[in-house]
Amino acid sequence: MPEVLTQAQIDTYNTDGCLVLPAHIPETWLARLRDEIARFEDEARGMTASNDRLDLEDSHTPDAPRLRRIKLPHTISDVVRELMYDDLILGPARDLIGPDLRLHTTKLNMKSAGYGAAVEWHQDYAFYPHTNDDILAIGVCIDDMAPENGPLQVFPGSHRGPVYDHHVNGVFAGAMNPADHGLNVKNARQLTGPAGSLSIHHGRALHGSALNTSDRPRRILFYEMMAADAFPIMGSMTRWEGIADYDTRMLCGTPTLQPRLKDIPIRIPQPQPDVPISIYEIQKGLKNRAFDVVKQGDS
Repeated sequence: MPEVLTQAQIDTYNTDGCLVLPAHIPETWLARLRDEIARFEDEARGMTASNDRLDLEDSHTPDAPRLRRIKLPHTISDVVRELMYDDLILGPARDLIGPDLRLHTTKLNMKSAGYGAAVEWHQDYAFYPHTNDDILAIGVCIDDMAPENGPLQVFPGSHRGPVYDHHVNGVFAGAMNPADHGLNVKNARQLTGPAGSLSIHHGRALHGSALNTSDRPRRILFYEMMAADAFPIMGSMTRWEGIADYDTRMLCGTPTLQPRLKDIPIRIPQPQPDVPISIYEIQKGLKNRAFDVVKQGDS
């Protein structure tokens, strides 16, 4: 298949652990995704607690629904699943980590205007260490991403450094504070761009995002995937039963039973906190937060 990315873009990703492809997804796709979001927002009306489909903002009320995540949207939205197999998504991934790709998970993160939840600094790899780190997340920017509406921020080059300790008092908290490790958040890069842009970040890249303080939403659909020869060591939030089930996650290429081992740092995300399986709930265990939070009842 023809390459989608230029060598310069591939070099940027390899050096920085992140990349933005401006206006990559056509407006026709974005309109379909926005219609799906509206459908799920209607579903959230009247809900009083999160469920296995929808994760609610702390400031959510049944009369004023506020979603912070649509969980595994590829399993409940034909549109999201169809885009997942399109070369608009798979083309850049193949250029970066090879022709044989396996899905890890999907999520549609929502930051409503004025109060969208922050996500504390973390590395995806800390949640699910694998035998190698050819792991990335491709984000479809459904809205314009600008500094004021809480875009993804990445520390360039952090994917080539340590896997930081994401524990608090011996319990996995799914987050760390850069200042505790001598990192200055002013050195983080904001992955901004117009609606339809793709943000791509390496599984070991240190990243987070602040509150949405703007008057417009910030919604981003993530497809997380890895090379087919990257096998989980421990801690995957998305469960799988047996190799046959695991092979149903192949997005393209050929599956394998032979893991590729790479000499990379690993931390085990155990013990897990006794909270719902949600990055937002897990990160509440972080005592020294880097981002402001919206308290329940705020608007």
